[in-house]
Amino acid sequence: MQMKKSIEFFNNIPAKHCPECGDHIIEHAESFLMECDRCLSRRED
Repeated sequence: MQMKKSIEFFNNIPAKHCPECGDHIIEHAESFLMECDRCLSRRED
């Protein structure tokens, strides 16, 4: 039962959107980035 609750939790997390362009971000495991790859590649460090 506990495993089912965990799966439901992760399935109900809303999609993340890039604050720069508004595109949907496809996340990778343990990613804390807020911008999409396209906006990150345009950013100057």
